[in-house]
Amino acid sequence: MDIKGIIGEVSKVVFGKERVIDYSLVCFLSGGHLLLEDIPGVGKTTLALALSKVLGLSFARLQFTSDLMPSDITGVSVYDPKRGEFTFKGGPIFSNVVLADEINRATPKTQSALLEAMAEGKVSVDGITYLLPEPFFVIATQNPVEQYGTFPLPESQRDRFTMRLSLGYPDPEVERDILMGRNPLEQVSQLRTLAKPEELKEVRKEVSKVFVSPQVAEFVVELGNRTRNHRDIILGASTRGLIHTVNAAKALAFMRERDFVVPEDVIDVAPYTLAHRVILREEADAEAIIREVLQEVPVPR
Repeated sequence: MDIKGIIGEVSKVVFGKERVIDYSLVCFLSGGHLLLEDIPGVGKTTLALALSKVLGLSFARLQFTSDLMPSDITGVSVYDPKRGEFTFKGGPIFSNVVLADEINRATPKTQSALLEAMAEGKVSVDGITYLLPEPFFVIATQNPVEQYGTFPLPESQRDRFTMRLSLGYPDPEVERDILMGRNPLEQVSQLRTLAKPEELKEVRKEVSKVFVSPQVAEFVVELGNRTRNHRDIILGASTRGLIHTVNAAKALAFMRERDFVVPEDVIDVAPYTLAHRVILREEADAEAIIREVLQEVPVPR
């Protein structure tokens, strides 16, 4: 798979955000899901559309609102009078890439409809389990500033997201080009498709085989312990968080053309895999605290 080509193609519409594109691909290849926490209008939807187009995957967008029901996500059983039986009509969750836009605007009951899908790649409706297409990748967005009419994600659901990223404002030069008519969203359809679902499934299998040494595993465990005993952290990283950190480090190592993980891979992904999982004693920059912890943990040779 042409990793550099994929990143370059997505960069044609997501300008000046190579780091975010890199780590979005890391998240995808690790088999996880992505939380984009950012203000509206900075390109989150464009990123999701571009990734699905270049990777050759089906795409569905769900606008989360307070009146959205779980069945609007999973689908419903509809009575067919000709057959005299109920037929299941799958919802938008039955896509390879699902954009859950403004996920914190829906009620907890609706948010929880994603939990089984994200954790197990399947949904249960009327007592029947349906498998979701592979690969399956959820990209959820939320506005970290606006609180009116929102329902904060519970810790258990935040823990399901492998990584949390933020696009931020574009550089002035990029913003000028957009204002002069270079609308990124309109150019997504012109992007080349450089992969296929079957190929991506095989690549994910290769990523899962990337070697993790006992020393690197101990490094990650110590990192987790430091977050659990940090003076500014009430709730430290979970075991699932550490598993996701290792999986992301494997994907990053694979993208760096290695079949083994080194501590630098862990150091690079940890701020994005752990910061959204910890609960702080007071308002602070969680990523900065994770980076501080990383500096305190002895790096194995």
